[in-house]
Amino acid sequence: MSGRVELDQKLAVYRPHVVLAAFVVGLVGCELPVPAVGGLAACALLVATGGRSRFLALAIALATLAGALLGTARLAAIDRSELVPMAGREVVLRGWVVKRERAVHGAAFRLRATAGGPAGDPAGEARPLRELVQVRTRSMDPGRVPGIGAEVRARGDLAVPERRPGDDFDYPAYLRRAGVHVVLHANEVAATGRRRGGLTGAVDSVRRRAERGVTAGLPPRLAALAAGMVLGEDERIDSGMREEFNRSGLAHLLAVSGQNVTLLAILAWPLLALAGLGRRGRLVGTLALIALYVPLTGAGPSIVRAGTMGAAGVVAALAGRPASRWYALLLAAAVSHAIDPRAWQDAGWQLSFAAVVGIFAGSKPLRRRLGFLPDTLAEGTALTVAATLATAPLMSFHFGQVSLASLPANVAALPAVAPVMWIGMLSAGVAQVAAWPATLLNALAAYAVAYVAAVAHACAASRLAVWSFALPSAAALVAVYAVLGVALAARRLPGISRRTSSPRARWVVAVALAALALAGLVAARRDSPHPPNRFTATFLDVGQGDATLLQAPGGHAVLIDGGPPGSGVVDGLHRRGVTALDAVVLTHAQEDHQGGLEEVLDRIPVRLLLDGGAGSRNAAHARIVALALRRGTRMVTGAAGERLRAGGLLLDVLSPPLRPPGERLDPGEDPNLRAIVLVASYAGVRIFLPADAESDVTAGLSLPRVDVLKVAHHGSADEGLPDLLQRLHPSASVIEVGAGNRYGHPAPEALRALTVGGGRVFRTDREGDVRLVLGPKGALMTPER
Repeated sequence: MSGRVELDQKLAVYRPHVVLAAFVVGLVGCELPVPAVGGLAACALLVATGGRSRFLALAIALATLAGALLGTARLAAIDRSELVPMAGREVVLRGWVVKRERAVHGAAFRLRATAGGPAGDPAGEARPLRELVQVRTRSMDPGRVPGIGAEVRARGDLAVPERRPGDDFDYPAYLRRAGVHVVLHANEVAATGRRRGGLTGAVDSVRRRAERGVTAGLPPRLAALAAGMVLGEDERIDSGMREEFNRSGLAHLLAVSGQNVTLLAILAWPLLALAGLGRRGRLVGTLALIALYVPLTGAGPSIVRAGTMGAAGVVAALAGRPASRWYALLLAAAVSHAIDPRAWQDAGWQLSFAAVVGIFAGSKPLRRRLGFLPDTLAEGTALTVAATLATAPLMSFHFGQVSLASLPANVAALPAVAPVMWIGMLSAGVAQVAAWPATLLNALAAYAVAYVAAVAHACAASRLAVWSFALPSAAALVAVYAVLGVALAARRLPGISRRTSSPRARWVVAVALAALALAGLVAARRDSPHPPNRFTATFLDVGQGDATLLQAPGGHAVLIDGGPPGSGVVDGLHRRGVTALDAVVLTHAQEDHQGGLEEVLDRIPVRLLLDGGAGSRNAAHARIVALALRRGTRMVTGAAGERLRAGGLLLDVLSPPLRPPGERLDPGEDPNLRAIVLVASYAGVRIFLPADAESDVTAGLSLPRVDVLKVAHHGSADEGLPDLLQRLHPSASVIEVGAGNRYGHPAPEALRALTVGGGRVFRTDREGDVRLVLGPKGALMTPER
């Protein structure tokens, strides 16, 4: 009997947790054929073993069923679309800007359409709507996208987003989870001058003033970083800085989360006390600030989780009851899935919850083993290590890499994070009344923001900053977490038992350990060349093959082809300070262009592979694609109209034309005819990169005048070359060719044509690497020899 009483007592303690977990299970499983099966099975188990727990079994069943019904209703609302039937037509939409997105190909933002229909039909254009639409436009500068809450009128072609062949990331599925089912490719976007009213309009006004306050007086790059750290508005952060934060493991600082909510509560408590409020008044005030901060920062998965947990803790304090961290986490999961039952599929949601679970489960044991450090540093280090270990498997699974610099970078940035948040929140608050005090506050914040940026830059620059490793499957991910769980349960975490008694000695030890943690990164970086701070194009000497490296300020780098196998292209990239590549362009599946790319993908992180060999039966190409997928590299099939952006560098694909769906590649077709033809441009400098596509391909293309021509097919004989040179009018031409090659490249006819119309002619077989550097006086071409 005593055993049953003990069981009932335990069940009484955890009853709310179990019921709430059942509700979450119902929400997550609402798409299953019988979503209540899990709850009913749990009921049967409890009825059979619990004795007096039949009430709990019934509560679990009802909670699971309620979650399933709510989830089904939410998915029906999310998946409903009135605009999908209009796809393929020109439409006019009117609505409110609800989110500004990162600029990839021009400007992009999300619109909550309130009216719209087919263009040219006044009655149709006024048709009432209530649907989210992603708007993309190349006619608008990203910096001129209207603010959130502004009404715009947009006209363009409506399309259903589709996943392109070879794409690793399913972006259309990501949009559908957010309730976006159509994309408007807008030719015209105009603000009407109207803004939302009501409660959302009031929040919009607070947000606009907060943005002005957080960024007042700061230089553009620091202003963008401060807005990202304090308000989660990271769309203006340039891709170079974003990559540094990713590589250094500091990317979580750009997404508002539990840290922001905690710091907000810590800041609010003494300020509300100064206002004369008692304990209950301060709790109510803190709850109100959290309720405002969540929608103010966009209500993303991490901030919804953090806001819910923070609010749960405040409510528990108001009720005079002890707060349960695990119950608050379950409540956050319930709220996020009540909003979107598919939230668990989002990588951001997974990382956010994994970090919190890791902190809850592992920070205390780690904190005890770091007792020799000062309290604040020990606490921050324990939280960082726990969160890093908990999220590392997910980072490997989703992105194919783990930041080894995360721990030293987070420890080094720790002293500046709280000042950035607190000063930014104060600036946002005072800006609701006047902007000039925010400018004064930000004069202090600038040092802290710049320090965080410097830590990210220093830690990201090391070759050892990132370990490229991808977990092969979801089963492997589960297995890794199972091992971590067993290790944690067994309390076999490594630790240091020795303690020091003197506070001064503890600080000395702390400083020494921090110095040692950063020493490895500094030592690895010492002899590493830095990337150029000016736009540089290097036509690499890789023998009889092609490899062209384009580098833009901010650490951006794009590689077009990799030369033949064993060309040493990776060493050449390292000598030029390349630690990661924004993109690799595989122009076509031939050995002298793709052979060196296996080594590149194996040894250097690559964000995107533009594939010009899709559909070929080339074994080497198949290996490259498989390696890219294992490394988590996003893949895009190269076709005319595609545009890549890396900082200020633009690459426009002119050929080949997009292959109709279902059409197979002719095995006998010359790969040169399907090679990717590019124009690269930066600050007015244009480079024409035709790979091996000669005039039988380029004659039919619309070509601009260029500064530099990379000669096609290593300078082979091409009757159409003189006409091509008249159209391009280059100031210089570069032939990438191997010395003494058996093909006779470059052909005498090609050299004669280039001498007449190709400007100054460079050859990698005689002059080694050839560089173009954009300086104050324009582009300067310099050979290695």
